[in-house]
Amino acid sequence: MMFSRCYSATTQGIEAYTVEIESHIENMSPNFIMVGLPDSAVRESKERVMAAMKNSGLQFDFSKRITINLAPADIRKEGSAFDLPIALGLLAAMGGVEADVLKQFIVLGELALDGSVRPIHGALNVALHTRDMKKEMPNLRGMILPMENAKEAALVQELEIFGVATLREAVGLINSTSIIPKTEIDVRDLFKQHQSDGLLDFADVKGQEAVKRSLEVAAAGGHNVIMIGSPGSGKSMLAKRFPSILPPLTFDEALETTKIHSVSGILPPDTPLITTRPFRAPHHTISDAALVGGGMNNIRPGDISLAHHGVLFLDELPEFQRNVLEVLRQPLEDGKVTISRVKMTVTYPANFMLLCAMNPCSCGNFGSSLHACTCSEQLRSRYMSKISGPLLDRIDIHVEVPSVKIEELSKKSTGEHSKPIRERVLKAGAIQHERYRSYNEQNPKNKIFKNADLSSKMIQEFCEISEEGKNMLKMAMTRMGHSARAYDRILKVSRTVADLAGSQNIENAHLAEAIQYRSLDRQFWNA
Repeated sequence: MMFSRCYSATTQGIEAYTVEIESHIENMSPNFIMVGLPDSAVRESKERVMAAMKNSGLQFDFSKRITINLAPADIRKEGSAFDLPIALGLLAAMGGVEADVLKQFIVLGELALDGSVRPIHGALNVALHTRDMKKEMPNLRGMILPMENAKEAALVQELEIFGVATLREAVGLINSTSIIPKTEIDVRDLFKQHQSDGLLDFADVKGQEAVKRSLEVAAAGGHNVIMIGSPGSGKSMLAKRFPSILPPLTFDEALETTKIHSVSGILPPDTPLITTRPFRAPHHTISDAALVGGGMNNIRPGDISLAHHGVLFLDELPEFQRNVLEVLRQPLEDGKVTISRVKMTVTYPANFMLLCAMNPCSCGNFGSSLHACTCSEQLRSRYMSKISGPLLDRIDIHVEVPSVKIEELSKKSTGEHSKPIRERVLKAGAIQHERYRSYNEQNPKNKIFKNADLSSKMIQEFCEISEEGKNMLKMAMTRMGHSARAYDRILKVSRTVADLAGSQNIENAHLAEAIQYRSLDRQFWNA
């Protein structure tokens, strides 16, 4: 009877947990049994492992009873990343590899039938978990994983990361018969390299100064925006250039964003770290599960999580199915989404900026100075009612995008470039960072970095207005019929306008600008 134990890991949501792989071999009738709630991909690993070992020239006697246990046994194990640790565990049980050395690593990798090692999902998530596990397992040195995932895992510099291309290389590494260098990267240099690559410029957009101003306010405070205008007025063009004025990702934000893309399996092999804010623009035919995340046994993050710390752009907003739009309401409030199934519940982060664009009616010409609207009042009402009041309340800034006149388009001069706009956004962000520093030190698990994240209680502390301002806001609330949520959001936007002006206090002019960003919904919805 022979026995070995080695360690691997898997993910649930974006968090990883350790899986102990126990191999038990005894002289009984040939059988290969795998227990510990493996899914079909894990159960099929025995065929890949047997073929890979034979084609790698590794001697192993399969004419015995082999039992593989994946612990903890009460959590479902998914994916093909257990192939490599299972193969190494079996070899350790037979004395083919150094068992004591094997237990010093978290091992991941899918095996091809010829013994080569294929890439896996969630390498960064597992690396961060491995770093935390070193506190409980002092002998843990690092990770052995596919060569394609090595740079991603090497972002966690406290570990020894070894990338292997074949099963035989992994055996040679553990037995010290092969020299495989550790994977090391300059994280800070990698982080700075590509932060502004490929961003479009606001200077390309002729006119639309009022809309650019509203997007500047949105970028400075992290506010949600809806743009309403006729076809061809420049809504999509403005949206695509919006990332160019957003503040750059911090390193911690980049790591968290990369974790989501890694576990989704969409992280490019030559991009170990996401260094620019995500910009997701799903088609209006998207399902609610694809937008917020889901699946039956294998729950994956949706577009709202892939847009975490970035922008979710919904073009032609009324064309999205009503149930798809309504599932956005809870993530917009909480900054996360919880997906529940019978066997598990997974929470993904979803702190994104919502940027929407839509026509004012079915024909697109309602309110246009260039073309007459052909829609009846009933048709316009039906079109606008596709956007519910509760969802609209969660969008801070509503702005009209007028059609650009021919005279404006023919001008040779360009508009303001993105760079100076971004500099103003960064200054406003620095003011917010300093303002919330004391609060964040006292609440490290619930930090506030931008005005849009303020709770109702914090609004009372950080968004004080004068008596005259209170009367102005009360009058606007009464005349426009806004909800209590709109009241809070007006104050948060006014705080951002004041920050852009470098003002410590919210003046009446700042409040007035914030109020006018909430007036469009009544103009069109009550048309």
